[in-house]
Formats: sequence, C-alpha cells, structure tokens
Amino acid sequence: MSKVEERLASVGAVVPDVPLPLAAYVPGLVSGNLVYTSGQLPMANGQLAFKGRLGENASVEDGYAAARQCACNCLGVVKALIGDLDRVKRMVKVVGFVNSTADFEAQPKVVNGASELLQVAFGEAGAHARSAVGVAALPLGAMCEVEIVVEFE
Repeated sequence: MSKVEERLASVGAVVPDVPLPLAAYVPGLVSGNLVYTSGQLPMANGQLAFKGRLGENASVEDGYAAARQCACNCLGVVKALIGDLDRVKRMVKVVGFVNSTADFEAQPKVVNGASELLQVAFGEAGAHARSAVGVAALPLGAMCEVEIVVEFE
C-alpha cells in the first residue's frame, strides 16, 4: 500500500479499482507527465452510492460525501494508469459538477468533499485549481461528478 493510500485509509477512504465507463470513453489517459481522468460518479462497489439533487432532496453533507467518493474513484483511475499514487507530484485541477436546483448556491461546499480529501492524500501537493459548477442533471441521477488533472513523476 502506498503512503498516499495509507493517509487515505487513516480517514476511512479507499482507492477502488477503476469503475467501468458508462458510455464511449476511457476512464482516463496520460499525456506527457499529466493524467486526465474522465468525470467520475460517486460509484461504490459497482453501484451509484449517491443519487439526488442538492437543494431538492439531498443535503450539502450528502453532496460532500458524494464528491469525496468521486475523488476516490478518480484516484483509482490515476493509480491504474501510473501504477503507484506515490508517483503523483501534485494535483493540478479539480472540476466538480453538482446536480442542483437553480437556487442552490453551495456547490463549492459540496466539491470541498473532493478537494479536502486530495489535500489529506497529498498534503501541500494536493492544493489545486478548481471549478465547482451547478448543473441541471447528471448521468444516472448522480449527485455530483468529479474529474481531476494530476502531474506525476
């Protein structure tokens, strides 16, 4: 187990195997020394773990947990592509899409679930640029979707 995975385990987070794509895309790809993940839903054990819309039938806490699961799934993609999360030099970018009502304005608090987990995993190297975007719907009715860009050695 990598040092990164040990830090994640200390906060109850697990890096899963790569979830299967839901459509015609790859889970991630390497270009130079960067990994780009496709958007990852909050899947756990092959099932959508967090379904709903923020501002309607889901709380910020639910969304936070969903974004955290999405980040774990992103790390599973990174690990599959580069072999060891200890090779990550830094997080570059996080993009979070939040399934939310038109009047919901706490998307940044939801996507903090991903951002804060990545900072636990990578310390200062986990700091990143970020977007947190509200959307009208996501695949399977997921609460959120997260994609990341990672630099590695």
